[in-house]
Amino acid sequence: MADQGAGRRPKYQRIAADLRDAIRRGEYEPGGRLPGENELMATYDVARMTARQALGVLQSEGIAEARKGAGVFVRSFRPIRRRGIQRLTEGTWTSGRSIWAADIEDRDLTVDRIEVTEEPAREHVASALGLAPESAVCVRSRRFVLDDRPVLLSVSYLPADLVAGSPITRADTGPGGAYARLAELGAEPVRFREEIRCRMPSADEADQLGLASGTPVVLICRTAFTEDGRAVEVNEMTLDSASYVLEYEFGN
Repeated sequence: MADQGAGRRPKYQRIAADLRDAIRRGEYEPGGRLPGENELMATYDVARMTARQALGVLQSEGIAEARKGAGVFVRSFRPIRRRGIQRLTEGTWTSGRSIWAADIEDRDLTVDRIEVTEEPAREHVASALGLAPESAVCVRSRRFVLDDRPVLLSVSYLPADLVAGSPITRADTGPGGAYARLAELGAEPVRFREEIRCRMPSADEADQLGLASGTPVVLICRTAFTEDGRAVEVNEMTLDSASYVLEYEFGN
């Protein structure tokens, strides 16, 4: 039955599956070059477009990447294991560490683009923060780059009257980041809600993240709440889906 199902698959999907299995077996190591279109055409007796589609499948899955003029290679970037529970524990930011510390270990993380503005809140942001329509919010827009690869676009919204005059309104929020500063303002986040969905990227998102054609993005919207239930931040994140493993570990 499995063979019959495989036979009904388009040829390019079967070729992609063969290459995927070979990568998993270690026949092609990270950074190694995959067979080119001409090689696949000869091996599988298929047209160039079929060979190109097969390689395109691996690129869209984040398994491989094309290098202009050189071919298609097994992707050597190690995915980020985003530990959704551990990264938000109080002990992270109160110790002066970034919440990224739970994810990246000793890897090189930079924020290469950051913009801080004050704007009227959009309807869904005002609703999430419990604000009157078009109330002023502090907007922090950032692009995160790990090991020289853009992996995340992040836009945070915080009530402007709460954070006015604090380091949250500056590019550098200081040790522990915005959550440590909120704690100093008497608005420490103690509870979080994350909503996750996926879609194809906009042209701007694909450009900023350097996404290969066909690569979807993961959208995470996190709302942070204080002990008394006040929402103090909405953070809308756009992740390169091929760069992440989302991990959530729960106790009994």
